[in-house]
This record gives sequence, structure tokens and C-alpha cells, in this order.
Amino acid sequence: MELFLHNFFNIAVFREAFPHLLNGFWTTLWLSALVIPLGAAAGLLLALGQTQSSRRGLRAAIVVYIDLFRAFPPLVLLIFLYFGLPFVIGDVPKLIAVAIAFVLNNASYFAEVFRAGIKTIPVGQMEAARSTGLTQFQALRDVILPQAIRNVLPDLLGNCIEIIKLTAIASVIGMPELLRAARDVQSLVYNPSPIVLAALFYLALLWPLTRLLAVLERRKSGSAPSPVH
Repeated sequence: MELFLHNFFNIAVFREAFPHLLNGFWTTLWLSALVIPLGAAAGLLLALGQTQSSRRGLRAAIVVYIDLFRAFPPLVLLIFLYFGLPFVIGDVPKLIAVAIAFVLNNASYFAEVFRAGIKTIPVGQMEAARSTGLTQFQALRDVILPQAIRNVLPDLLGNCIEIIKLTAIASVIGMPELLRAARDVQSLVYNPSPIVLAALFYLALLWPLTRLLAVLERRKSGSAPSPVH
């Protein structure tokens, strides 16, 4: 047990690593704050195009996009963009490569969530909103989307949690986020305790979000209508 604690819960190493991991933690936070809204906005546009457009070609293209990037491993996508884009447009900053890879990947998941939310709203509500004089955009903004987002709020939060965890792959290209900071310190102290400390940082950030997710899921299941027998 003493050897286990020395290797994985070394308090002296924790103290030494803490400032470095704190810097990486802030990087993880602002990186998440950047890519989550961008991915959600792109996903919402895709969902609207898929559900509201009358152009069959556009809807088919969106389906192909969603299927492609849901199937494409995000780590492979990030490596491909970071090392491939310089051959096309020149050197690409790490942040830009990470942002593009994350938005391409996450938009496909957000699109499916938003699409499912929009599909839960009866078609008659759009017709009723249009009959009051609202344009299609106004009806979507004021009537359809608020209800749709409320219906899939747990799924949206679950997506956000997964994205925060996914930021760890940015360490592969040297982005100084939390996992990268932990690995750098580990290579200096020859002790895996910094990785454990990084896990504790993730736990402190994500545990409240997972509890909130559980609350939202219970409320959603509790408000669901009882099946008619």
C-alpha cells in the first residue's frame, strides 16, 4: 500500500505539480468554452437545414456530413488537420487545428440532438405560429426552438461533458491543456502522480455537471406522458 501511495498519490509530487496542472486546467476550460458554442451553433444550423429546407440535395448532403464525422475518429481528424493543412494553406496554429477538428466533429453530434428536439414538436405548432403572422424564422426562434431545446437539454449537456473530456486529445499535438501539463510534469518527476492529480481536476470539474445531468434526466423522465394502454 505504501508503494502504491508513493507512486500514485504522492503528496510532495502533488504540491510540485499543482501550479503546472492549474495552468493546463485553465487552458482546458477556455478551450471548452471556445469549441462548445461553435460546435453547438454549427450543429443547430445543420439541424435546421435538415428539418426545414425543401431542397433534397441539401438535406442529403447534411446527412452525409453527419454520418461521416460521427464515424470519423476525432483523434485521427485532429492529427490529419494539424499535419495535413500546412501542405494546403501553410502553417496552422495549434489552436486553429484543434478548433476546426472539434467543431467538425461536435457539430455532427449537436446536429442530431437538435434534430431530435425539433422532431418532438408537432407540425401543427409551426402552422399555428405562421397563422398568427410570424415568419418561418420568427416561428422557429420564438416557438419551435425554445421547446425543442428544452426537450433535449439533458442530451445537450451530455454532449458538453463529452467535449470537455475530449479536449484531452489536444495534448497529442502539444496543446498545453490539462493532460499535456500532467504528462510534462510526470516526465520530470518520474512518477505517475501528476496523472492522478489531473484526473482529480477533471473530476472536480465534471462531477457537478454529471449530477446536474442526472437531475435533468430525472425531470425529463418524470414529465414524460404516461403510455396509453
